[in-house]
Amino acid sequence: MPSEPNPRRGSTASWQPIHDGILDAVARHRLGPGTKLVEDEIAGINGVSRTVVRAALQALARDGVVVLQRNKGARIASPTPDEAREIFEARAIVEPPLAALAAARMRPEDARALRASIEAEHGAMHADDPLEAVYHSADFHRQIARASGQGVLAAIVDGLLSRSSLVIALYWRRPATLCDNAAHLALLDALSRRDGAAASDLMRQHLDALLADLDLGTTPPPSSDLAAALRAGG
Repeated sequence: MPSEPNPRRGSTASWQPIHDGILDAVARHRLGPGTKLVEDEIAGINGVSRTVVRAALQALARDGVVVLQRNKGARIASPTPDEAREIFEARAIVEPPLAALAAARMRPEDARALRASIEAEHGAMHADDPLEAVYHSADFHRQIARASGQGVLAAIVDGLLSRSSLVIALYWRRPATLCDNAAHLALLDALSRRDGAAASDLMRQHLDALLADLDLGTTPPPSSDLAAALRAGG
């Protein structure tokens, strides 16, 4: 019996673009929870073998973004209400101390990048494109984690943000669930002043508010069209 492909063995370059493309489609809400990921279809779109696709899907399963089921294939994960709560509670544990560290290390270029994310989010909301605003909101949080200088923890935040995109797709009940400009501007102000304690407190309050604004009793929406979602990112 042939062995299963191991994403940790061989050339990461072969499957990484597939992995990253699916993550981007999830982050931009082109691929919704429950979407079936057909290996042949993904292989055809990307011009690679099914073995390469399988390696990418296994890596995504480790990220918690994809669920692999024997004899049923792969699907985009659909977090349960309990899992949704755990994802945001995990963020509330990890992100506040990273915000404090980011404040201590904040550089002018970091502040400019964070402000650009806020402006992009604000622009998307004014353009009545809330899902694009969600994407820029997540980018704001991702940049703070990276500015902390803690690569391992920043990678954990990156994974939690990908899973948060699935939570928002399932349980988002109103635009107020977005990371509003006031919260992000307050965080940016604390970071720019290098006030780590304030940045940590603001981040914790912000994440608690986001969790409170999710409707964890909402019926999940239908899944997405795989080919259209992946080709849109090409």
